[in-house]
Parts: sequence; structure tokens; C-alpha cells
Amino acid sequence: MSPILWMIILILGAVALFLVILVIKSFLEPKKISSIKSFIKQGRYAQAGKAAKLLITKEPRNGLAHYYLGICYLQDGKGELALMEFKTVNQISQFGSDLSEIEFRHKMAELYFKYNQPEESLKEYLVLIKIEPHNADNYYWAGKIFDSRNRSDMSVQYLRKAVEVNPRHGNAHFMLGFVQYREKKPVEAKAEFENAIRFDPNNTDSFFYLGKLQKDGHDYTAALLSFEKASKNQELKVKSLVERGGCYLSLNDYDRAIPELERAIKNGTDEGANEILYARYFLAMAYEKQRNLDQAIDQWEKIYKKKPNFKDVAEKLANYQEFRSDDRIKDYLTCSREDFLQICNSIVLSAMNLVVRDISDTPGSVDIIVVEQDSGKWLGTRKLPKLYRFLRTADMIDESVLRKLMEDMKKVSIVRSGVITSSAFTRTAIEFAENRSVELFNKEKLQELLNKTDFFKKSGKS
Repeated sequence: MSPILWMIILILGAVALFLVILVIKSFLEPKKISSIKSFIKQGRYAQAGKAAKLLITKEPRNGLAHYYLGICYLQDGKGELALMEFKTVNQISQFGSDLSEIEFRHKMAELYFKYNQPEESLKEYLVLIKIEPHNADNYYWAGKIFDSRNRSDMSVQYLRKAVEVNPRHGNAHFMLGFVQYREKKPVEAKAEFENAIRFDPNNTDSFFYLGKLQKDGHDYTAALLSFEKASKNQELKVKSLVERGGCYLSLNDYDRAIPELERAIKNGTDEGANEILYARYFLAMAYEKQRNLDQAIDQWEKIYKKKPNFKDVAEKLANYQEFRSDDRIKDYLTCSREDFLQICNSIVLSAMNLVVRDISDTPGSVDIIVVEQDSGKWLGTRKLPKLYRFLRTADMIDESVLRKLMEDMKKVSIVRSGVITSSAFTRTAIEFAENRSVELFNKEKLQELLNKTDFFKKSGKS
């Protein structure tokens, strides 16, 4: 046989062998993929992962193998490794009947969002909007991501499209309401929160922000109910209890405010968290209103340790500095209504040497109308009455308090007055009183008067 013939036979044999290998490979390859799928269906992710890795070493651009390996990583709690495999799948782009592009891109978008890559997640949702424009979830997530990028205009656009595609999408209604709440559009926000609750009665976030709007509108009964429902969410429990306590404070119902705020503190895990600081601040406010100053100071001190510049806590502690060292000031601030009337009456009689014509009280204050005692020198002189208003508070007394006093003086035809307080006066209040017949007694002057009064001698507290 000639060399040429041998050459032809060898070439034909090589071609035939190559074709046989291709045929065998074409039969074996699907079996390899199908075995991986079978392992996954059986929940045997470890075996599926090993098979996928083995296939990838032989065929690095096998998109299905990378995809199934990513699925195995997800089941094993290795989301970041899954994301790396899915990125490879996205580059290969072998989508078809075996690999749904829609299902794949949803997984990609979720993983990007989970691992703090909002830009990439947004790209996936925008692609999904083109592929399946009738899926409201895609618009919802795009709107949510735009909001996280401070693009509220684009956020509202996509969220409105979400509720247009699916009017019953509770999360989209909530998110749209939240954006409008933040932009100070209470009417629009309230409507969206109510829609969210209508279509998703378990949407506790909507109950929480609806409660805040109701509280801002002074509808405390409705707000209390909304916050109660929001508190079923453990993540919102402390905040909801603080808000309920705030509602009761606004209603001057301190007996109900205190348990709510104590529960908030008990359920908190971080003493320095803002909501715990507010819970303690409101609790101190309730104690202060009830004249339970020891417990109020205890709350202010706990706040001060965590955040010294929190609201007016430092000022409160400074104003009550004498409380623990001066028993007379302590009694003045904390005594019962009846004793407070007696202390004020005693100040006028024994410390000021005046005669009481009338005495009346309101929550936190006492008004006493007085005249000077007969001196015998000017027996025929008409004695002009004077109104003294006693206040017990740690808050600075501002000009508005003095203006209110002037109005009350006109009603009883009195032209002279004095204000006696356990705190101090603002600069504007002092300037207001300079050109008017209003005498001001701050905390230091009150202490002097208390030292002269005989109330404490009679009660055995001197």
C-alpha cells in the first residue's frame, strides 16, 4: 500500500476519532449538568458543588456550572462567593431554557443590594423592568434604591409606577408615604400609610409613621393605637413605647406615661441609643411634673453620663443643684399642694411682713394678693394691693410668663406684682420687668425668703 494511501487512512481515522469524541462528549456533558441539577433537587448541595467545580475546571466558560455552583454557595450561606459566580454567569450570558434570565437577575439584584452595592443592584432592576414591565416589585426596588441615593424625585416616580402596576403593593405604598413624610407632606403621606395598612395589615412600619402623623396632629387616641400595633415589631418596640409615653405626656396623663417609658428602657439593649435617651428624658419630665424630683434627677444623671449635651439635661441638673443640699428648696419643690400653699402664705406673712387678702392656686403656681400692714404712721392712706405669683419649676422664666401675669393683673385691677420662682429669669424677661411694676425673685432670693419664714420652725424642719 502506497504511503499516500496510508496518509489518507490516518487522516480519516483521526477525523473519525475526533467526531466520536465530540459525540460522546455531547452525550456526557448534559449528563454532567443533569447530575448537578439532580443533586440540587435532592438537597445534596455538597455533592452538587463538587461536581460543578470539577466541570468548571474542564470548562471554565460553562455558564450553567457557574450558576449551579452559585446556588450551592447560597445554600451554604456564602453569599459573596455566590455573587462572584453569578458575575461570571452574567459575563458568559448563556441564558435560555436551562437558565432563566429573569430568575437569574432577581438573584443578582438581591445579592448586590444585600452586600451594599446599590448601583449594581439598581442596574439589574432597571434591566428587569425592561424584561418584565408588569412586575411591580421591580419598580418598588428601583424606587427604594433611588431613595437611598437621595434621589427622591426618581424614587417617587418609580414607586408611583409600582402602585400603578399593582395597587395592592403594600410595601410600595409605605415607601411612597415614607418619602412624602420626610418631605413634610403629611396629607399625602398619611394616605399612603393607610393604603399600605389596607393591603398589608401587618405592615408595622406604616403603623409607626401613621402614629407619628396622628401625634403631630394631636390625635393622641388614634396615635396610641397605631403605636401599639407598631410595637409588635421587635425592631420598632422601643421607639413605639417611647412615642406612646410621649402621647400620654401630651395628655398630662403622667401615671400612664411612666409605665410605657419604663417598658421602653427595659426593652432597650443600648443605653446610649437615642430612643433610650429620649425615654429617660420623657420619664424624668413625668417625674418632675409629679414633684418626684429624686427620680427625675436620677434619670437626668443617667442621660448625662451617656451624652452630656443631650437637650437641656445639664441645665436641669444645674437648676436642681440646691435640691439635695437645701432642704427648704427641696420642700418648696416637692411638697404637696396643701403644704405649698402654706409655704407661700408663710413667706408673705413672716418673711415679707404683708397681709394676705386672697390666695388661689393653679397647677405649679400660687397667686397671693397682699397689702402692707398698718404702720400707724399713715392711717388714712389707702393700701394698694399687690399680686405675688409663686412658681416652682426648673425652667427659665421668660417674657411670656410676665406678659400673662400683666393680663391677669388687669382682670383684678392690680397694678403692682412680683414673681417668685425656684429657677431664674431669661434676659428678655428681666428687660421686660425693668420698665414695669413687676418685682422679680429668682432662686437665690427665694432661698433668702425661705430662710426667714417660720413655716419650717412650726413644722419642725428648721
